[in-house]
Amino acid sequence: MASGVVKCIHLKCLSTLSMSRFLIRALQTSAQRASVKALPFALDRRCAGLSSRVDKRMQNGPDQVTRVLFCGLEFPASHTYTIEYLKNYPFIQVDVLPRGDVPNVIHEYHACVVKMCQLDENVISRAVQMKLILQFGVGLEGVDVKAATKHNIKVARIPGQTCGNSASCAEMAIYLMLGLLRKKAEMEASVKQKILGQPIGDTLQGKTVFIMGFGAIGADLAKRLRPFGVKILATKRKWVDSPQLNGSTDDASNLISQSDATDDLVDKKGTTKDNYEFAAEADIVVPCLRLTDETAGIINKSFLASMKKGSLLLNVARGRILDYESVYQSLKSGHLGGLGIDVAWQEPFDPDDKILKFPNVIITPHVAGVTEPSYRTMAKVVGDCLIELHNGQKLTGIEFVE
Repeated sequence: MASGVVKCIHLKCLSTLSMSRFLIRALQTSAQRASVKALPFALDRRCAGLSSRVDKRMQNGPDQVTRVLFCGLEFPASHTYTIEYLKNYPFIQVDVLPRGDVPNVIHEYHACVVKMCQLDENVISRAVQMKLILQFGVGLEGVDVKAATKHNIKVARIPGQTCGNSASCAEMAIYLMLGLLRKKAEMEASVKQKILGQPIGDTLQGKTVFIMGFGAIGADLAKRLRPFGVKILATKRKWVDSPQLNGSTDDASNLISQSDATDDLVDKKGTTKDNYEFAAEADIVVPCLRLTDETAGIINKSFLASMKKGSLLLNVARGRILDYESVYQSLKSGHLGGLGIDVAWQEPFDPDDKILKFPNVIITPHVAGVTEPSYRTMAKVVGDCLIELHNGQKLTGIEFVE
């Protein structure tokens, strides 16, 4: 009996003192009591190899506080809406600090919402109470996920298709398209000069749009573009189940689905090997890619050269997907017909940067996903996760990354 009880209690990692008292009460004979005298010392040795971090499963009551840090003052609606959602949960304490302060205080928090903060190995190693690093959105390129995993910290994002983020980004892409086609800067100049009937713009109708990376944003963009009467090309690493790929059957990693739900949204499908071919055919190119080592600078000199002269380039994903100097030179030469970006190479972007001197460039301040429906929904997801974390419950509504 004694060995069975010891095994059960040890798995739950109770204190050695609590274990010994429990066993002494449970055992009836003096001989049995004598056998557990050395129990605390044995259990100390057994537990020595366990992590010194706090158990990742919290089981707190209303008198205990779960501390949450929003990293950075940017995107203020993220923390404002979350605090508002949690106003009736006093056991969740939310703090908002500038990014520069995060490394010095992160050890005090159980969870953090990373925003644009850089959490590297050095910072993460200080987060000795941290259970969860969560993004208010999708992008986690600023987080060293391997380091977090090493320190037993869960890392998660909010899937864009479930919270309205991807739909908001898709609408912003269309806004930028229309702004370039209708020559927004020239229209503003005409208003100031009291000139009517100028400039002559263009329409989306009849255009070919290449969506490079057909994830949540790409699919939502295709849905919204359909009524404009455009032809849609799309590439993706892997579609589903069918050997048909742009007329070829190269390898299993390039399979295209004939029964995929996107069949009615996309006129021509391909994989990454078709990027240059599709760019040459398109009037408008929209990369909808996550930023990785592979995608950083993927829109480079050779890619831009493959694009049709006078075509437009849009970016609502991540700034560093575009190679800055290549884009600048393509605009300068007139090969690139226009640039619409909601994200930049460095943020906040220098309003006096030379790339903004071109009249066919539109920039917005990283607001593609910042809409009332999207942010209210994400605040609820974050708030619910923090309540679940506090209560030791399964975390829902988020996507874990390893």
